Amino acid sequence: MELDLLAFAAHRDDIEITCGGALIRGAEKGQKVGACDLTQGEMGTLGSAREREAESEAASKIMGLAVRVNARIADAAVFNVREQQIRVVEILRRHRPKVVILPGPEQRHPDHRITPQLVFDACFFAGLEKFEPGLGGAKFRPRKILWCHTSFEAGKPGFVVDLTPDQMAKKVAAVLAYATQFPDRPKTEEWLRARARGYGLMIGTTYGEGYSQREVMQVDDLLAIPGTSI
Repeated sequence: MELDLLAFAAHRDDIEITCGGALIRGAEKGQKVGACDLTQGEMGTLGSAREREAESEAASKIMGLAVRVNARIADAAVFNVREQQIRVVEILRRHRPKVVILPGPEQRHPDHRITPQLVFDACFFAGLEKFEPGLGGAKFRPRKILWCHTSFEAGKPGFVVDLTPDQMAKKVAAVLAYATQFPDRPKTEEWLRARARGYGLMIGTTYGEGYSQREVMQVDDLLAIPGTSI
């Protein structure tokens, strides 16, 4: 299935926390939205890989995902090496997403920090016709690559995606579907809503998610730029 949006992250539940709201919003607009977890999360202290798989299936239904795939890279062993690049290239060529969403580049967990480097490079290599002859799949590159903004990033996000209260409720429910990872449900919900309120305040709404891109954004109509300066 070809996708409009495809989010990548290292572990099951990372996508729900960082960009779950944007995926929910896209699915509600009728866009084909997917997620790719690079690992099965088998090194996590809480829960097993099988439990986290069942939780991810429940979360995917809540978010309205059309596709969820797993690259089957070993947990705590995500590296930007050719073997792992090939796995990501295969996924990109199979699903041909218009927009790819990556974790923020500044992260505490090594798998989280390497994931955006690995996937960005795979996005480039996926467009090389002679990359790994025999791999299969027509060459392809996404039109746009976005990075999630996190508390580890310096400065403000480039833009914020507005989340309605209903979309925020779905995001919370998707994260809480990971019962093994978040046993304290009230505390987790409070944390998620506090993060989202911070981004929402930046654009004058209740909830939001922050993102950045490398490109300078083009503006055709100055009167159509959203937001109020004073």
